[in-house]
Parts: sequence; structure tokens; C-alpha cells
Amino acid sequence: METVQAALWVVMLLVALAIAFDFMNGFHDAANSIATVVSTGVLKPTQAVVFAAFFNFIAIFIFHLSVAATVGKGIVQPGVVDTHVVFGALIGAITWNVITWYYGIPSSSSHALIGGIVGAVLAKSGASVLIAGGILKTVAFIFISPLLGFLFGSLMMVAVAWIFRRTRPSRVDKWFRRLQLVSAGAYSLGHGGNDAQKTIGIIWMLLIATGYSAASDASPPLWTIISCYMAIAAGTMFGGWRIVKTMGQKITKLKPVGGFCAETGGAVTLFIATALGIPVSTTHTITGAIVGVGSTQRASAVRWGVAGNIVWAWVLTIPASAFVAAVAYWVSLAIF
Repeated sequence: METVQAALWVVMLLVALAIAFDFMNGFHDAANSIATVVSTGVLKPTQAVVFAAFFNFIAIFIFHLSVAATVGKGIVQPGVVDTHVVFGALIGAITWNVITWYYGIPSSSSHALIGGIVGAVLAKSGASVLIAGGILKTVAFIFISPLLGFLFGSLMMVAVAWIFRRTRPSRVDKWFRRLQLVSAGAYSLGHGGNDAQKTIGIIWMLLIATGYSAASDASPPLWTIISCYMAIAAGTMFGGWRIVKTMGQKITKLKPVGGFCAETGGAVTLFIATALGIPVSTTHTITGAIVGVGSTQRASAVRWGVAGNIVWAWVLTIPASAFVAAVAYWVSLAIF
């Protein structure tokens, strides 16, 4: 009886840690949803975070749990995951998020979590227990999602420029200040739909590993779904202002029409990835879309040095979080 209670206590602690990660995910990635709409002056920061948080949460009613299934069952073989692996994965992801938030670097919470899972599993059992298909499609979208964001964002910008080529700039600006509310809402919806599911997936992984959920279950318990969507929305409410500045102004200067095109291009990419069950980086996606919009004006409109630093953070995210996760895994063996 005492062993069961201890196991339950550990599970509750890890669920709380996962919810904390989800909150931090919203906090860290709030900039992805609101940077453009704040930098163009369409919404004030406080208005923008409430707006984004609302759409983060209502994504619960829109998307199937395909991404949660990939994270919960498609990264590691059944029977390998235990409480130590989950602890290591979460500590690795949280540590990398804190570091990149502090320095204002828009890195990927998603890939930090995947890197954390991989690092903890490698420390326990080696590479043979990893599911190559799930990891490869996640890694592939490190490059595909920003390219799709770039493509859709630039195509939107070119199309809009051609459609409104004979319209006065002041009139275009007025229209797109309103339309940007639609695009920002769509992007926040995609952000909530993809990112909240990653935490749902790791909690589901934990519950299956500890016997509190059956591996044959088609979906995780309802309480995990609701709590994760609430946590990411709450995190967004607090915002990540260091990263807002980088995303909204340092890469390229945006007007409402550019913000609309970037958000719309990013939202389309997220909707596609979520429908396919692929845990992508909302950071990579919106960065690609912003660069795509800026590049349609002229190459010099994009501050490629800033963009290059961001790309380096992308490359380092999985190995860095994996390393921290492996260390945390070994530490956890001595703790519980």
C-alpha cells in the first residue's frame, strides 16, 4: 500500500511539473501569437495576450488529439518510459526554455520537449528503443515548418500586393488593421491546438507507464486535456515580452498588411501539421513566415544576422535539451 501511495505521489508531482512546462510553453511562445499584432500597433500588449489566450483555449474544441498521440505513443517504444524518463524530459525542456527566454531567443518548446524525451531515453536504454518514424518526421519539420511558413507568408504578401496595387496605402492599412485580428486569432488557435497537445502527450505517456491509463485507450483522460489547454492559455496571458521584441521588430519591420500575411501563412502551416499529427514548432513557423513577408519587399528588409542567430538556437535545441535531460534522468534515480 505504501508503494502505491509513493508512486501516486511521484505521478502527481510529475503531472504538476508537466503543467508547469505547459504554462511556460504559453509564456515562452506568447510572442509567436502576438508579436506581429503588437508591433504593428493593432492591439496593445495587454489586449493581445488576452486575445491570444482565448483562442489558445478554444482550440480544445477544434482539433483532434493527433499530436498528443504522436508524443504519447509515437516517440518511444511501449514499456521503456518510467517516471525517471518523464522527469528528465521535463527538466531538459524547462531548462532550455528558461535559458532561451532569458536571452530573448525564440526557440522551440516543442523540440525542447522532444529532445528531452530522447535524451532521457538514451540515458536509460540507448537508441534502439526510439521510434524512428516519429522522431524523423518531427526533426524533418524543424526545416519544413519554417519553409512552409516562408512560402505561405511570401505568397500571401505577393497576392495582397497585387490585389491592392491600385488602392491607397492608408486605405489598405485601415482594412488590414481589422483583418489582422482574424489572422492573429487563427494563428493563436493553431498555436494552442498544436502546443497544448504536446504536454497532453507526455502526461499520457506518464499515465500509461505507471498504469493509471491503458495503452489501448484511444485518448487521454479528459482532465489532462482541459488542464493542459488551461495552462497554455494562462501562460500566454502572462506573455514573454523579451521575445516579443525580437519577433516583432528585430527580424523585420512589419505593417498591418505584413502582419496579416505572416500570421495567415503561419496559421495554415500549423493547421496542416496538427491535422497530420506532427508536433511542430510554432516559433519556427512564424519566424519563417515573418522572414517570407520581409523578403518580398527586398532582401535587406530582413535582418539576416538576427535570423541566423535564431536558426542556431533551433539547431542546438534538441541536443542541448537532450543533454540536460540525460543528466536529470541520472539525478532522478537518486531522488525517487
